[in-house]
Amino acid sequence: MLQLRQVRQVATIVLATAALAGLIGSAAAADKRHVKIGTEGAYPPFNSIDSNGQLVGFDVDIAKALCDAANFDCEFVVQDWDGIIPGLIAKKYDAIVASMSITPARKEVVDFTQKYYQTPARFVAPKGGDLDISPEGLAGKVVGVQRATTHERFLRAKFPEAEVRTYATQDEANADLVSGRVDLVMADSVALRDGFLDTDAGKDFEFVGPGYSDPKFHGEGVGIAVRKGDDELRQAFNAAIDKIRADGTYKKINEKYFDFDVYGPTS
Repeated sequence: MLQLRQVRQVATIVLATAALAGLIGSAAAADKRHVKIGTEGAYPPFNSIDSNGQLVGFDVDIAKALCDAANFDCEFVVQDWDGIIPGLIAKKYDAIVASMSITPARKEVVDFTQKYYQTPARFVAPKGGDLDISPEGLAGKVVGVQRATTHERFLRAKFPEAEVRTYATQDEANADLVSGRVDLVMADSVALRDGFLDTDAGKDFEFVGPGYSDPKFHGEGVGIAVRKGDDELRQAFNAAIDKIRADGTYKKINEKYFDFDVYGPTS
């Protein structure tokens, strides 16, 4: 009889402990802030959709790591680039993690975290074209660029005699370069290298001219955009960026995609 009573007592303790653990787990899950992340899904290797329909890329992995570091429950929302800031303002999502450069013009309508990477813009053209990459040399040349980007604004300001042709995605611009509909394209150097030059489609093309990092147009690097005044979320992401930079998570993600430090210069 004593043994049976002891067994029942142990069983009661085990059940009570399991119930308590369940309550603690539920409470911990409830404590997590649900954050919707807007991204484009059309800018490899930073963000794209793979053959299984899954979002992949450097931006996506960084966003997941930041959400873990900040104890957020995150959900991704895919949005075309030219509507990505309006979507944030309309509260379709809470933050943008989509290789968005921190520029003065954008800072007028959204707030940004510190940067999480910084790479220069460059031109790509057919190999052996011997183009003169100057405002005079590109006069009359057709340049493909993704619309509503820092690169479009830079081209229109610095190469006013070039014909700027805009596209919904960088892949579309690259396709027109391959078909000969444009003479060259401009975009982020890493996106052009990994998303085009290192592919079969890009084998007959090369970088031409220098890299461009004009703060007026290209900003202070790439950051996470949040709605104006959402300082709590912005600071939480800032702290998370610092955390993954310090604990090696950022380095591990960097090495998955690049053979150099994509973070760029440190202040």
